[in-house]
Amino acid sequence: MNSAEIKLRKAEIEDREIIWEMIQQSIERRRQDGSTQWQNGYPNINTVESDIAKGFGYILTVDGEPAVYSALILNDEPAYSTIEGAWLSNGEFVVVHRVAIDEKFAGQGLVKKLFDHIEEFTKSHGIQSVKVDTNHDNIAMLKILESKGYSYCGEVVLAGGIRKAFEKIII
Repeated sequence: MNSAEIKLRKAEIEDREIIWEMIQQSIERRRQDGSTQWQNGYPNINTVESDIAKGFGYILTVDGEPAVYSALILNDEPAYSTIEGAWLSNGEFVVVHRVAIDEKFAGQGLVKKLFDHIEEFTKSHGIQSVKVDTNHDNIAMLKILESKGYSYCGEVVLAGGIRKAFEKIII
């Protein structure tokens, strides 16, 4: 993995099936882990198509092969305007949603690499911070956020559920 070329690129409509496959694998992993996240029909293929159409979809590739999917949204998450708690900042931010990994790449630290690339992307666009939320029972993501230095800010309500919200100041 160390010698592999890892890049973040925008998702194209041709990537729709591979992204949807990654998300379906993640939905199943959440279910097997006993998590309630993503168990109610969201995200779905329409979510993927919408992400791509709006330019939100990004793919982390390993030697050109899609490995991790994420939606990166600038400054726009209405659910984040109401937080039980407090954000670290109120400047511009990148929202990270819908992180999903292809299972053949699981367990290789690629989601951490994804966050490195997202932080680079954020910095290169002159954006102040990264905001992200996850379910209280998504232990894998909670551990990643902790290891990457994200601060727990409180709770937000998203997709009908209460989510733990995190932020990291980048610049």
